[in-house]
Order: sequence, then structure tokens, then C-alpha cells
Amino acid sequence: MTDSQPDLYKVSILGKESIHCGFHLIPYIAHTVLTTLSSSTYVLVTDTRVAKFHLGAFQAAFDAELSSIPVEKRPRFLSHLIPPGETSKSREGKAEIEDFLLANACTRDTLILALGGGVVGDLVGFVAATFMRGVRFVQIPTTLLAMVDSSVGGKTAIDTPHGKNLLGAFWQPEYIFIDAAFLETLPLREFSNGMAEVVKTAAIWDENEFATLESRAVDITSAIQIESAKNSHAGRTVSTRSESQKLLLSVIVGSISVKAHIVTIDERETGLRNLVNFGHTIGHAIEAVLTPTMLHGECVSVGMIFEAEVARQMGVLNQVAVGRLSRCLKAYNLPISVTDSRIASLPAARQLTVDRLLDIMKVDKKNSGTVKKIVILSRIGATYEQKATAVSDQRIRNVISEAVTVIPGLPRNAPVKMATPGSKSISNRALVLAALGQGTCRLKNLLHSDDTQVMMQALIDLQGATFSWEDNGDTLVVQGGGGALAVPPNGKEIYLQNAGTAARFLTTVCTLVKSDQKGAATVITGNARMKQRPCGPLVDALRASGNPIEYRESVGSLPLSITATPAGMHGGHIRLAASISSQYVSSILLCAPYATLPVVLELVGGQVISQPYIDMTIGVMKSFGINVTRDVDASGKPLDVYRIPTGPYRNPPQFTIESDASSATYPLAIAAITGTTCTITGIGAASVQGDAGFAKQVLEPMGCKVVQTEDETTVTGPPIGQLRAIGYVDMEPMTDAFLTASVLAAVATRDSLPGRALTGAPANTTRILGIANQRVKECNRIKAMIDELAKFGVQTKELDDGLEIYGKQIEGLNHGASVDCYDDHRVAMAFSVLSTVVAGTIIEEKRCVAKTWPNWWDDLENKIGLSTEGVELHSSAGPSTSRSYEPEASVFLTGMRGAGKTFIGTLAAEALGWEFTDADAVFESKHGMLVSEFVRDNGWAAFRDAEEAVLNDLILTRRKKHIVSLGGGIVETPSAREALKKYAKAQGPVVHVVRDIDEIVQYLGTETSRPAYGEAIEDVFRRRQPWYAEVSSHEFISHTQPATPSQHPKSNGHVGGTAKVDPILPAGSGVEGEVKRYFEHITGLHPNLAPNVQPDKRSYFLSLTFPDLTPALPLLDQLTTGVDAIEVRADLLSTSGLPVTHPTVPPRAYIATQLAALRQITRLPIVFTLRTASQGGMYPDSAHSEAFDLFDLALRLGCEYIDLEVSWPEERIRELNSRKGNSQVIASWHDWSGQMKWLSSDVNQKYKLAAELGDIVKIVGTAIDLGDNIDLHLFVRSLGKAPRKPLLAINMGEQGKLSRVLNSTFSPVTHPLLPSRAAPGQLSFAEIQQALHLIGQLPKQRFYLFGTPISHSMSPTIHNTAFSALGLPHRYVLMETESVDDTVRTAIMAPDFGGASVTIPHKLAIIPLLDRLSEEAQAIGAVNTIIPRKGSDGARELWGDNTDWAAIHHMVASNLKGISPTNAKGLVIGAGGTARAALYALHRAGICAIYLFNRTQSSARILVDSFPAAYNIHVLDNLDAFPNGAPSVIVSTVPASATTTDSSVKNALLLPASMFALPQGVVIDMAYKPSVTPLLSLARTVNSAWIAVTGLSVLLEQGYRQFETWTGRRAPRTIVEKEVMAKYLL
Repeated sequence: MTDSQPDLYKVSILGKESIHCGFHLIPYIAHTVLTTLSSSTYVLVTDTRVAKFHLGAFQAAFDAELSSIPVEKRPRFLSHLIPPGETSKSREGKAEIEDFLLANACTRDTLILALGGGVVGDLVGFVAATFMRGVRFVQIPTTLLAMVDSSVGGKTAIDTPHGKNLLGAFWQPEYIFIDAAFLETLPLREFSNGMAEVVKTAAIWDENEFATLESRAVDITSAIQIESAKNSHAGRTVSTRSESQKLLLSVIVGSISVKAHIVTIDERETGLRNLVNFGHTIGHAIEAVLTPTMLHGECVSVGMIFEAEVARQMGVLNQVAVGRLSRCLKAYNLPISVTDSRIASLPAARQLTVDRLLDIMKVDKKNSGTVKKIVILSRIGATYEQKATAVSDQRIRNVISEAVTVIPGLPRNAPVKMATPGSKSISNRALVLAALGQGTCRLKNLLHSDDTQVMMQALIDLQGATFSWEDNGDTLVVQGGGGALAVPPNGKEIYLQNAGTAARFLTTVCTLVKSDQKGAATVITGNARMKQRPCGPLVDALRASGNPIEYRESVGSLPLSITATPAGMHGGHIRLAASISSQYVSSILLCAPYATLPVVLELVGGQVISQPYIDMTIGVMKSFGINVTRDVDASGKPLDVYRIPTGPYRNPPQFTIESDASSATYPLAIAAITGTTCTITGIGAASVQGDAGFAKQVLEPMGCKVVQTEDETTVTGPPIGQLRAIGYVDMEPMTDAFLTASVLAAVATRDSLPGRALTGAPANTTRILGIANQRVKECNRIKAMIDELAKFGVQTKELDDGLEIYGKQIEGLNHGASVDCYDDHRVAMAFSVLSTVVAGTIIEEKRCVAKTWPNWWDDLENKIGLSTEGVELHSSAGPSTSRSYEPEASVFLTGMRGAGKTFIGTLAAEALGWEFTDADAVFESKHGMLVSEFVRDNGWAAFRDAEEAVLNDLILTRRKKHIVSLGGGIVETPSAREALKKYAKAQGPVVHVVRDIDEIVQYLGTETSRPAYGEAIEDVFRRRQPWYAEVSSHEFISHTQPATPSQHPKSNGHVGGTAKVDPILPAGSGVEGEVKRYFEHITGLHPNLAPNVQPDKRSYFLSLTFPDLTPALPLLDQLTTGVDAIEVRADLLSTSGLPVTHPTVPPRAYIATQLAALRQITRLPIVFTLRTASQGGMYPDSAHSEAFDLFDLALRLGCEYIDLEVSWPEERIRELNSRKGNSQVIASWHDWSGQMKWLSSDVNQKYKLAAELGDIVKIVGTAIDLGDNIDLHLFVRSLGKAPRKPLLAINMGEQGKLSRVLNSTFSPVTHPLLPSRAAPGQLSFAEIQQALHLIGQLPKQRFYLFGTPISHSMSPTIHNTAFSALGLPHRYVLMETESVDDTVRTAIMAPDFGGASVTIPHKLAIIPLLDRLSEEAQAIGAVNTIIPRKGSDGARELWGDNTDWAAIHHMVASNLKGISPTNAKGLVIGAGGTARAALYALHRAGICAIYLFNRTQSSARILVDSFPAAYNIHVLDNLDAFPNGAPSVIVSTVPASATTTDSSVKNALLLPASMFALPQGVVIDMAYKPSVTPLLSLARTVNSAWIAVTGLSVLLEQGYRQFETWTGRRAPRTIVEKEVMAKYLL
């Protein structure tokens, strides 16, 4: 070895010093291996990524060492590269390495070197353990995670489709070489990934090591950010090591030493070694869902916090330890929660359900049978047991659930005596002062919460102080910086989450930063809510006194850029408006001693808010050596002028933080509401906190007994339900406590005490004032309380300065309310008080309490004695945190006046069964005048204000099951736009109804009921369009008139002036059908997804290739024969109508009109596709923004599927996923090169990425030969049968046709009528069915019609035509029998029986032969359809159904326009089996009363008796009179030959004209010959407005439904009707 001998740390494991640690060890490794491990062959295995950095150096080092060995004795040095990533760690990956070894004649003396991360180490170790029954190997880990974890201990393994590391062995390496210099090439994220294991090891074993990790994170991280190799390999020897290198190596060696010690004692993991799995039980479950996007250490980091919280819930770990662990992990940029944006933004995060995680945890080697085991911490550096501890599923569920419910009852531990956490307000003040002060200060009883963590991290970022811990974390040691602060590193922003106190205090603290560097600035920012909370008055005051501060986004809120100056804070006379927040005042007070000039702080602008908090600040400053004086007037009355001297703070040796008085209100309120006793220690009359007065000023007047000493408060509540209303209470001194008072007031029903009652108000009124500032806290707390109390049925009233609550008896409150906490800790804890007496209350966002009382839920159970249970909030299925509304959330419509909002809204309300609300009508009702009159009398400005008030009221009161049409000008008001955006983001859809501007202008030219705009309509349109887009989540293109028959007939089976029978469109075509589809889909009531996309079924979509879809619309029914969806290839659309010849971005407006035209014809789901040029399409690869604008349009228009190529920017795909709602993403990859190999790791990686990003995976290759299809099939089989995303996997080209036949999910198909195929090798639906039949995958089946007489039936024509058109091999035949005999029995039991139609006289007789009946068939008492199905046990069973009723129901619902069914009457003529179906159909249609007429009245009465009374059926003596009004719907079920309109005809039923007395209605004659029966002819003659439906139309409709029930495919209506009509007219 020619290089200098490195200085090493050697760690012993299993009695051997085999772990060697240092820097730049490659020459040393080569020398050591060759001199101590003799072999004929040395094989280095690494991955291609690591090879780029290190393979050359290893090759050179081994060559140099080998060169000194004679050639004849010189061993071989081979290297082998594998693909990077977890996919290599497989059976196939192992076999590939073994084949390499065998091919190179490697023998049992071979030594294998594993160079890489954990994947390489695990894989190569397992190869070594099994090759030639075991060969030696050496671990050379290159990642921090592998160095401290996977390389140490001898565990080796590979993954299988069933899980990670399920096949492996214990096989100890000869050496483990830890070269910390490798970490310099490691991405920072990978370094953090490894630090999770380092932190874990210290947490379970060594508190001192943990203290180093938490206090020196910056130094440790900086060690990998140097390039020591360029500096003469600095670090190889101790003399050349930097301090940060020494620290890093010390940390690594320390972590390895612990694991080596544990492995030496427990090599095979029988007990002690379980300890190194702290965080892994839950972390591995999270990793199983999120891999490969989230790294192992990141998932374990989250797992550690969850498992620490389990320990805290058990009462064996305190919050101090949980807080320290959280801070330490965050310091290394690791996630500590599944709500971390890095996790929450992932599509797979939607699968992190509690049940899923618990199910994964079942497979854990630590478990004892079904009992799960977790490593439980007892403190930092120690565990509860020297092994994993048994933990119940319920306890785990309680911890990992996102929501919680409190089980009502009396506290088990009453009388309760407890302390609350340290005061948040005092903690933050003490942290700032101790950091700015000189010397060391020990802070006792510091609050360990999100807020204080944010403050500490910010002070660290500013290099203002150092922090360490004593007394097992109970004492924070602050080494003050004396006011010396520095600008954070370039690009580093100080992120303050939603910590308002930290944001206000640090704004002024940052002005203390001094710098001579021009432009040096500190940026402070926060989350979305923090960016809304005001800081303007503070910034204005600081700016006015000479401090340069700039707003980075919205004026008046964070983020702020605070420029450092040589002098720092200027000081002098500062005038500050303090009527919004006392934190502004405290911020300046705290920093004033370090200003250049003494500060005189004058408070202006009205009444100062929360004076007790200002006094608190002054009191804490005095403890740190600075005395603030307050001016007084001549009478001695204090003025709002404060004088602060300059000078440093001098840290007291110790400062004890008082318990939090705001937090104390919750356990005291629980005592009040449950009638029990609670004592809070550390809070009494001597407290400096205003909220300490809550017990005396709020609870005592409510009827509680209160005893308060200097440092204790005891409350005993009255009997449950006996709380008094307070009357009036001013809570300005304790504003945060108003939420607690509000939930108590909700159940306070007894009269107020004398002198407190409110004049003119109900006796149960509590009026809380002085709390206006609560609107700008973590949320608008006043509105939050009003909205959430409303869920319990509690009435409230908002006031300018507060609110009124009207108490209600506890037993009258609504149970099961789900409380939205708005990420506000005080909302969550306040409603936990109310939930102690209201069953089923769910507190959402339970973790928001971490801001001030992280262990509140644990203390509620352990200290107070109230049980809690975790609750999982279910959301729509999908692969991401997609925007998802409750299905019943109301829909708001916006758009220009005249766009058709009322028309569309009315149709939508009818379709959904919801109520329609016109906002203008509500406005006019409220104000008692027309909108035009209000504008005339009050002006536009007043109207806009009043209009917004109506909007806000509608959002509050029309929460569910309403379609609300808004005025077109609502978007003119900025705050109204904000309200709509907020609603669209979190509550429900806001739909922009779009209509062509020319149509709007034409309409408004004749409309006079609304006020004139006063400007050109076109100008209004152009101004508002961006606003409509901004506020809306969806878009509906309004066609206010149905399509004309010349374009596509829409008769729904009725006859016109001739005997011609019109074609029948599928249910739901036209405007009404599209409105129904669209609104059912976007609300989630009935997402319009393809039902056949599921296991064991086949699904297809038609790839449309027309450049203009409109000419093809009349052909659409034929084109879509058999398919489940339609693919719109937007990249092939062209405004010219000519084929696209080069990559082009199609115009957005053109795409919208094309989709809208298509939607008028079909309800089939749409697959929206933009295929890029590189993947075989005509869309430019680089036009990312334009593409995602079109994808967004597709989502807004309600397209059900979006095809997204995984080559698009991943962050754009994830962002679109977050907004997809009920639509689904097809994540696709297309390879046109023919180079893609299905069994390669590249395809595996593409599959995993697509599975993570999409709901459906689509991978398309190009087949060169038949073998490519076989490889594809093997790839699909390798994925296993475990639940997975639907997979579309096919090959293109002529050779790939077989793959298209075999693919089961969304196979793309073509059609002979298309101008071209969308891809080479594409087949039609019929061709695929024929091929499936030929290869035995689609056996021929026989279908029957049972009955008599049936020789003239149209059913064989209907079904056989449909079978033929779809390429299905089946056959439908007649089986005419007088009875249900053995012939029928034999047919239905035959293996090839596919189904049967049943007609007279067998509809009842067939029932005993069937296994089950549908609900409808049972209710009707007759069967007309038999379907063979697979039962729950897998055996075939025969299912009886009735489609007659469905066909009748469809005809009624489709044609009964302008008549409410609840007011309509129906008439059924006849009393046979079809009459039964008609009665059922009319009842299901909502017809309020039904007349029944039959010439044999006894039969009619028997029929009526067989139906429930709710059907409201009345038997008529004749057809001349209708006792309750004439019918709107008439259905005749008797033969046409038995009816007449000629009174001279005998033995026939005379049909009177009086049946058609109403101006409009629907008449259906079930007889289909002749085409115009006497009944239909009479209707046309008497009243042409009646819709007449022929029996043939009904026959066809019920036949279509039978066909779809049997085959799962829609019948090709156009083709079938053509054949039926040809036979019918013969």
C-alpha cells in the first residue's frame, strides 16, 4: 500500500475487530483484503450509480496491489454491475449475479465484495450465503444508512412480491469497511435517510450521544458538504481531519458500536436485538405503502414518533422526550408525520389507512402470534423493556388515527389534580430573552410543543444561542448569544408553520441582525394560514423607525424579507397600533434593549388589546434584568407609553415557567360540564396570565364552585345539565379562553345570575364580547365556533366584537357531529370538552393540539380518566390526497347572466333529487324587492355588499343537497371570490357554467328583469372570465337546448305523426342525460367510471382518431359497440378538420367544444389523452404548461379518466392528482423503439412509478416477435395476484396483436369506420372477441326465450344481431313449451347456458327453479330474465330478474317533462304479469297515486292486494272517470286487439278520450303490433302533446337491459333497431 496508513477506529463484533472506520480507505481496503483474505478470485459487485463514483478507484487500487504478485500466482479481480434500486433485490437479481459467478468459473474460495447501499449489501450477502453453500464476503457500504444499519449484523435478504426481506440468511461478513468520505458523493436526502438510524440508536441506548446529535446537527451535516478528496484526501489521518469530520466519524462509530454490541449479545434476534427496531414496526408498514418514493429512514423517522407517542399514551414516556426526538429528527430534515408535505403530496399516501397499516404490521418477526410488539422508550437513551413490548391494536389505532372521539362519561380519576404544560406565552418570551441574554440560563417547565420547537429552530437558524438538555430533558440549558445574530445561509428561509407568536416576535428579532454585506436579509415565512394572519401594524411601526422590511407576497402578512444593517434595530420613538394584537407590543418590548437608541414605545389607534399579556412581557423582562417603565398622567393613570432602556439581558441561572392558564381552562371546563371536581396546580390568583381569571369570571357565574389560592385553582361543577347561562361577559383579558366558554355556554340553559341577565334576550343567552382579535388567530375562531356549534344544533349569533350562544339541553344536542378543527389547537381542545357529554363526537385533526398540549389526548385518558378512541376519516379512493368532497356537499353555480345557470341548475337538482336555490330569488325575498329595484335605489356598491352577505349565508345554511345558482356579478367582489375559492378548495364544487358570448348577448338583449350593466356585455364578459376560472373547481358547457333530431334523434321511443318507430337513444343522452352524468360524477354520488375495470372482467376503450369529432357523432353508437369508454386523442384534434401532420398544441376552446359535443351524445366515460411525439402521438414533448392546462380543462369538464405519461414532470402529475376528485389517472408509458424488455428492471421501475402516480397503470411496448408477448405475460404474472392497481399492458405492432387479445384492462380498440388506427396492431372489439373464442377464453353460450306463443318474437333478432355485431360466439334460440317442463330444466342446467328471457305463461312458474330473485322480481312477483351467476361459494346459481319494469320506468322518466311525479297520477290497464311490472315501475318513478283497470275486476283486486298500501293503487270500475284527477301516465298491458276506440265494436275495451284530459303526459302501449295501436292513435288524435311510446320501443329497451345483464356489454342499438325494423315491417 503506497498511500499513507489511515487512522482508523476499529469496532468489535462477535469477538472480532472486523469493522474498520475512517476516511479515504480504498487503498487500505484493497491491501487488507488481499493480504488477509486469500482467494483465487475477488469479485466486486456494485450498481451502476455507485460505479460512476468509485469503481475506477477500486479497480486502480486492486490493480496496484495485484501488480506486486507474480503473474502465475496473481488472483483475478472481477467486477459486476447491477441496476440500482430495490427492484434488483429479487430472485431474478440474485440469479443474475449467481449466473455471472458460474459463467466466470468462480469457486468456493471466491471472495465477494459488496460495494453500495443496503440493496447491494443485502443482495450480495445473500448470494454469498448460498453460492457454493456459502462463500466469504466483505461489506463496503456507501450510504450512511447502510453504514450504521444494514451492513452491521449479518442480515441478508431479498424481496418477493409478498413483501420485503422475506427470503434471506444470517451471514456475517469478514470485514465491514466504513469509509465516511463516500458520504461526500451522497445526496443530502440520502444522508438524512441514514441519520434516522443514527438518531434511533442513540434514542434507545445513549442519551449523551443523543444530546450531541440534537445540538450539533449543522456541524454533522456540514462534514459531508466538503470535497476532501481534492484536499489531499483530508481526513485519512487524524492530523488532517477537520472538526466536523471528527464529529461525523465519532457519530458513525458510536452508532455502529451500539449495534455491534447488541448483535454480539443477540446475533439471531431473539430479544435484545429487537431494540434496534425502534420505529420500525410502524415505519416498515408506512414504507410498504410509500416505497420507493419515500426512503427507509424517512419512514422509520415517522415510525419513531408514532411509537414514542404509543409509549407516551402508555404513560411510560413523557412529552419532553417526544419533543426532543421530534426536534432532533427535524434537524436532519426528516419527516415526523404522515402530514408532512413530502408524504401528503404522494398519491400513495391515500393508502395510509389505519386498517392497511395494522394489516401490514401483522407480518413482523417481533410479533407473538397476533399480538403486535413495539420497542417502547422510557426516556431518551433507554427502553421500557430490553425487548419489544406487546401493544394492542386499539392503542396503535388511537395513536396513528388522524381523528379522535371521546367516550362520554364521568372522569374516572375524579377528583382530578393535575398540572398543565408550561405556558406557551411565557415559554416563547423566555426563549427569546435567554437567547438574547448574556450567560447561561436553565429553563424549567418549558412547553414542549410545535410552537416552541419553531421558536427554538428559528433562534438556531439565526445563530443566536445554543441549546442543550439536562435532567432527562426536563431542563433546557440556553447559552445566550448576547444579542449577536447572523443572517441564515443564502437561500435559507425561516419557516414558522402557523406559529403566530413566533412570527410576531421574530419579526423584530430579525431587525437586530447586523451585517455590512449589502442586501443581506432574513426571510421569515409560514404556512398558508400564517400568510393570511396580519402583521401589518408591527411592520409599519418598524419601518417608520428606520428598519428595512419588505413584503414578499401579500401586503400585511408573511413572508417578510428583513434586511440586515450595520447598526441593527434603530430604536427611538416608535408609534404602534396595538388594537389587533398585543404580540406586536411584546415583540418590540422584547427586542428594544438592543436597539441603537433607547426606545419609547407609544401605543396608538384605539383600545389596546390583551393588556395582561403586555404586563406579562414586562414582568419576564424584569427577571432578565431590564426594567420597563410606563408613563402616567397627572392623576397617576397609566398611559400607553413605555420606556425601555438599552443594555443586555443578563440571564438568571434558572427561570421556571408558569403552567399555561389557557390550557388549564379545558380540564376545569370538563369538571364544570360533568359535575365533578378538578384542581389545577401552578395556576392561581397570583398568576401573571389573564386566563387565570377564567374560573372566577366565567365558571363561577355559570354555577360552579371555585376555590382559588395563590397557586392553585379548584372547580366543582353543578350536576350535569345545570350550568347557568352567563349573560354578558367581557373576555378581553382572556381572549383565548372564549372557545372554552363557548362550548360550556352551548349547554348552559339555566337562567343567569341576578344582575347578569341580558335585556331583551332569551334567558339561555351567553354574550361574549372583547374577542374581535380571535378572527385573526390560527383561524377565524369566532366563525369556527359558530359553524361547528351549528353541527350540534346550537344556535349562535355573530357580533362585531364577539358572539352570542343560546344554550340547549344536553339531550337535545345532535350526536355524531364531526368537528373541523381548522388546524387550531384551541378549537380541538374546546370541543373535546363538549364531547364528554355528547356521544359520537369526532374531533378531526387531533394532532393540531401539538401546538400547546401535544399529549392532551393522553392526559385526558391517563390523568383525567376519560377514554378516547382513534377514528379514521374516510375519503374517496384514489392514489393521492386528491381534492375530495362529501358526496352530499352542495354545488354552487357561477357564470355570466344568461349562461343557463338556472336551466342547468334545475336539471341538476332534479337529477340528484336535491333542492334548487336561486341566489337572486333569496336576495329578493330577503330585501322585499327586485334586484333591479335594489340597484336603482341603493346603487351597485350596496348591492354587491348585500349580494355577498347572501352568498355567505348560503354557504353556511345550504351545506348539503342544494344546487345554488349565483348572480353573474358575484365575482366582482374580491372577498366573495375568496369565499368561493375557499368553498371550492375544501367544501364542495363550484361550477362555472359556460355559454358562447354571442348566445349570451342575444339572450340578454331580450331579458329585462335584471338591471342593465351600464357597459358593453362583451366587456363585462372579458373582465369576469378570469375570475370565473379562478373561483371555480369545475366547468360545464351549457347547451340550453337539446340537440335537434336531424343531428341525433331523441325520441325515446315515442311516435310522431306517422306509424314510423323512431330509433331510441341510450338512457341519458342529450342535455338532461349529460347534466345527470356530470353532476353525479363531480359530486361523487355516482362517479361515472367504467364498471368493468375490475379483476376477472375485461374492459375496452375506443380510440377516436377523427381530427374533428362532430361529423362522426351520428356514427357514435356503432363506433362504440361493446366498449366501456371513449378515448379522446386530443393531440389528433385539429381546428381545420384535417389530419394533424406535425406536433401541435390544440386550442383550449376547441378541445372544450369537442368534448361538449361528444357529451351530448353519450354517457360513456371519456379517457382524455395527449400523446406526445416521443411516445407516438402528435403533441409537442416540451409543451408542459400547455399540456397541463388541457389536463386541467379535462378535469374541470368532468372527464372520467386522464391519461398522463409518466415522463411528464412528476411534480406536475402529483399536483394534478391532488385536484382530480372523482376522476382517475391512467399513468402511462409507451416505448416505440422496440428496445424495452418486459423482464428488465427498467420496466419494473416504470411500473412502480406508474402505480404510485396513477389509479390505472398503462405500459405499452413494441413487439418484434411472438416472444415479446410471452415476456409481457410473464411480467404481469410476476406481479402476483395480490391486490394491485389495474394494469393495461400491451405490445404494439403486428406481432403484438396477441397481447391485445389477452390484456384485460382497458384494451384500446379501433373500428372499421374510423379514419385510422390510433396505434399499429390495434384490433376492433369484435376481432378481439373472436380471437378470445378461438383460443378458448370465450366459450360459446346458448340463450333462450321460454314461453308460448313465441314464434313471432323479436327477441332472437335483438340478441343475435347484437351478438354478431360484437363478435360474440353466442346464440339465442326459441324454446316454446306449454309449461316449465324437463326441457326447460335441462336447458338452464346445461354448462353452456348463458341466460334466458321468460314470457307468458312462465313468468311465475319459472321461479321455483331459480336460486335467487332480485329485489325487483320479488316485489313484482314475476321473472322475465334468468342470469347464471357465480355465488359466494364459487358455485353457479340462477338469478331471476325483471327488466319489464325497468324499460317502462325508463320510458316514463325520459318523457315525463314538466310534471312532478309526486303530483302525478298513473293508470295501468290490465292485471297480468306485465301489469305487475307496470305498477312497480310507476311506484319507483314516484307517481303518487295509481289507478288500475281490468275488465275482470276481481283479478284487479287480487293484484292490488299483493302490493303494499304505500303504492296507493285504486281499482277503477270504468275508464270514464278518475276520482282523484286524470292520469299523467297511462300504461296498457292488454293485447291491442282487445281494445278499441269504436263504440260499435263488441267484446273489446272501449277507450274513452277523457283519459287524455290533462294537457300533457306519457302513454305506453306494451302491445307492439300493430305499431300504432288504438290507444296510441287515440292519444295522437285527442292531444298531440302527449308522448306516445310504442310496445316495440319498450321491447327493445328491456331487451337491451337483458343483453347488458348477460354480457356486461351495451347492445349496439342502431344496428339492432335497423334489423328489428326490417323484420317488423315485413
